[in-house]
Amino acid sequence: MTIKAVVFDIGNVLIEWNPERFYDRVIGEDRRRAMFAAVDLHAMNDKVDLGHHFTDTIYATAEQYPDWRAEIRMWHDRWIEIAAPMIDHSVRLMAALQAKGIPVFSLTNFGIQSYDHAATHYPFLRQFDRNFISGHMQVIKPDPTIYEMLEATSGLSGDALIFADDRADNVAAADARGWHTHLFEGPQGWADRLVSEGLLSQAEAA
Repeated sequence: MTIKAVVFDIGNVLIEWNPERFYDRVIGEDRRRAMFAAVDLHAMNDKVDLGHHFTDTIYATAEQYPDWRAEIRMWHDRWIEIAAPMIDHSVRLMAALQAKGIPVFSLTNFGIQSYDHAATHYPFLRQFDRNFISGHMQVIKPDPTIYEMLEATSGLSGDALIFADDRADNVAAADARGWHTHLFEGPQGWADRLVSEGLLSQAEAA
């Protein structure tokens, strides 16, 4: 079957996402390591991605750990510095596909309010042909349900879809459904894959 839509993860595919790097810069690596050992910040973020309120979830966690209150609140208050920078080449690939009439979907673990906040800084987040945002769906990758929901809503499945994600477990879940997949390790490799699939020319993928 011909590929009929291209599915992009967002974090570390279209926007860099590295909270550890942010905290290393702001509070130093030693304090960051101590904080991440004391507080499961990624579990906190999973709650946001499952649809819990962005501000309420982070501020409540901060109150549970008063020794780290100010630092935890940075996850919210300076969030756009954590979700940065945009990966320009990937965004160009998205635009190039759409310019050829190829639908582009998001499939992302992202909170409701945090996505809206990000979209004020990254307008391309409002330009997908279809959005599949975990906060609204109340399920996160790699749960098979989120892939099933995309298929049911779009009417596409299996090898009609190609999906890029930076996490091997998320890619494996799509593989299991028969999707074409690409483990994203940088935009050039993704560009090359889109060319090899006949979706873009070399010039279009530049």
